[in-house]
Amino acid sequence: FFPLILLLLLFVLRSCLDDTRIMPGITLGDVVPNFKAESTQGLVKFHDYIGNGWVIVFSHPADFTPVCTTELGHIAKYQPEFDKRGVKLLGISSDTVKDHNAWIKDIEAYTPGAVIKYPILEDPAKEILAQLNMLDPDEKDASGKSLPSRALHIVGPDKRLKLSFLYPGSTGRNIDEVLRALDSLLLAAKLKVATPANWKPGDPVVISQSVSGEEAKKLFPQGFKNVELPSRKNYMRLTTLS
Repeated sequence: FFPLILLLLLFVLRSCLDDTRIMPGITLGDVVPNFKAESTQGLVKFHDYIGNGWVIVFSHPADFTPVCTTELGHIAKYQPEFDKRGVKLLGISSDTVKDHNAWIKDIEAYTPGAVIKYPILEDPAKEILAQLNMLDPDEKDASGKSLPSRALHIVGPDKRLKLSFLYPGSTGRNIDEVLRALDSLLLAAKLKVATPANWKPGDPVVISQSVSGEEAKKLFPQGFKNVELPSRKNYMRLTTLS
């Protein structure tokens, strides 16, 4: 009877372990590791590459695949917008630099006007991808190992992770939303504000709740609107930035 109970417990324990998704690596607010890797533009040391600016790091499941080809082409078309904001771009996958360079020709051919100016890292051992939480636990290659996901991290000048997007392999990323979220981060880094739902540059922003009424008058001399709500807690303060 006892051996039967023991076998049952072992079965349950194994089932629990099989169903667990362990995702090691960084999360919001963590310092991104100072990894280094070869790229289409030579050796990249991540912290040196960031310098005192912002960087967007994005992974893709594999070279020579349709959705990834559209994504990297669109990111390249948006490069002038990222440059205008002083933000660098950095791609990464588990394919080799040789594959990346060959694939770039397809990307630029498919998306008119796209020129890949940003480096794409190689990580055949997937060590960096694992550190960055950029592996998909459900998508496997022929050997049964996890494939890179469609992850995108925005990293600040302090080398900390500020925002992260994670898409499955079946869904291409919306680069307009990446740019909108980036604008929100850059704004919040300069001023004591937050951006409401569906915010776009030029729309009213929310004054941080940590800002007192007197401080708000000094910080926002253009004025602000205190929206009256049923709770009467006076937390909804909107202002428009010039």
